[in-house]
Amino acid sequence: MEEQEDSSCGYDFIEWVGADMSVKIFMFLDNPTHLVRASAVSTSWRRFVVANGLSKQLCIRAFPEVSSIAHVIEVNDMIEPLQIRNETSLDWSRLEREHKVYAFLARGFTSFMRKDCILEAIVASSTDNYPQESIHHTLEPGDRVDQRASYWSSEGDFNPEAPETLVYKLIANLCVITEIHIHPFQAYFQFGFPIYSAKAVRFRLGHLKPAYEFENDIKDEPSPALRFISENVVWTYTSPSFPMAQESRLQKFKLPEPALCIGGILQIELLGRVQKQEMDEKYYICVSHVQVVGRPLSPAFDVDIIDPSGKCTLKYYPDAEYCCSPIPSEGEASSSPSRFRSFTASIRGWEQMILNTLLGGGVVVGNDDSDDEIVGIA
Repeated sequence: MEEQEDSSCGYDFIEWVGADMSVKIFMFLDNPTHLVRASAVSTSWRRFVVANGLSKQLCIRAFPEVSSIAHVIEVNDMIEPLQIRNETSLDWSRLEREHKVYAFLARGFTSFMRKDCILEAIVASSTDNYPQESIHHTLEPGDRVDQRASYWSSEGDFNPEAPETLVYKLIANLCVITEIHIHPFQAYFQFGFPIYSAKAVRFRLGHLKPAYEFENDIKDEPSPALRFISENVVWTYTSPSFPMAQESRLQKFKLPEPALCIGGILQIELLGRVQKQEMDEKYYICVSHVQVVGRPLSPAFDVDIIDPSGKCTLKYYPDAEYCCSPIPSEGEASSSPSRFRSFTASIRGWEQMILNTLLGGGVVVGNDDSDDEIVGIA
């Protein structure tokens, strides 16, 4: 389908209904593919979509956290220093670059889900017997490793309402989180096989303040690490609390809506205690395993936090692999190469479609039509 110039189209509804109403009409296109195709219909439509930042608006509608992005950088050479244009400059090349990057970002929101979105455990609010009962054991999928019990345990407390927290670093600074899974630990070596669950859980997502990063020498020292988190982590999302069952199983807590974590820090709040230990009459919380289900947008995207409020620079790496390999869901085969190849081909077609529209080449009709590969982000 060739692009039509304005002079051959008769009346253009953008001129007829006005800019404000046209924006509302275009934003009914809740699928990034449809928006890109609409921008290829004519020169005026393309200029309207690009000039009004509709691909960014589409991302913000899906995840309001995107509004904290102040700058966009396309990193063509990671060796050279990155240059940021003046934010008030409205040159056309900047608008086109932002349109392309936000269109790719919108597509990234529909990439494969993973169940291994934790990069590392950072610190627990308390540990009963460090390092034998460290938070690091919660990354193991089972409750035993080499015939040894594998779990994290809080310190004991006579107050059953005393909370605890577990803090993790995610595998990407941009990550869409949908579910968090927690397996309370059952003490199979104690009389009665007690299960040390919490009463409820709540989750926070956030980022470090600019110019700060976790140093290896504080990660294994709870007091400095907790003080560092309290002073230097900004929490941008807090989930509702979810009741936890006193059962030894992987319990799944689905967020009301997918949440975009900008900064890659997750805190799990364990609210209240239900199990008393017989030998000291204190309440404990113990966890054997934690999983985070989500869509990491790295390595194609990264962010730099530029001020304490969370304003950030979005960096796009066009030469990086766009999506991560799919992780099979429970009950699925260990690998699905045909589906992954199909998705990769779809991504390449998507990239070519966007480039063609920016170059004025019209709509690309090809492999990107598959409904099972192209889904909405609302």
